[in-house]
Amino acid sequence: MNNFSISIFDNKIFFQIIKEIKLFSQYKIYHYEDYHLCTKNAEKGNNVVVFFINSLDTIKKYNFPSILVAKSLEVTNNLSNILSEDLKIPFTIFDFEKKIISAIAKNEFKKNSLISLKGYMIDKNERKIKKNNLELQLSEKEIDFLILFSKSNNPIKRDLVLKKVWNYSHEAETHTVETHIHRLRKKILDKFHDNDFIKNNKKGYYI
Repeated sequence: MNNFSISIFDNKIFFQIIKEIKLFSQYKIYHYEDYHLCTKNAEKGNNVVVFFINSLDTIKKYNFPSILVAKSLEVTNNLSNILSEDLKIPFTIFDFEKKIISAIAKNEFKKNSLISLKGYMIDKNERKIKKNNLELQLSEKEIDFLILFSKSNNPIKRDLVLKKVWNYSHEAETHTVETHIHRLRKKILDKFHDNDFIKNNKKGYYI
């Protein structure tokens, strides 16, 4: 958490209060009046942005941790996302600290769920594969299958796939692997127009 910073948008009085409280001395505290600069810097990572809704008419949903502060939580309903926290006015400093910790924890959890694989991003929690602003929903087994590939730089034999993903013996007579690879290849081709996603040779399957 020490690597995280807190950015306060627009509310300079609150910024000054937070900056003077030792409870938040482990964080770097920033104040922004420029909305676009604030969000741009936040997108670079390790930053929790605090928005006071009454000080901004329109806030977009961003993929970084944030705290949405308002007099009514109904105001924040349409602005909330998986990395945001809602905080109702009035609140205590300890309420605010809990929201900061929760927003950071959500962000860390999401980062740990992402796997980079040959130009694609695999989201284990959402069970999705993403590339170039496109995303595809996958099954649990398909995600397990791709995670297995992400852990190896060498081709993986069919028997190992059966054991690790389906808990089958290598002696089992099944076309499970072939069937799932065929379906996954078709999904990737249809969504990403990638006809070369899963390859195979004498040593096994690889991406």
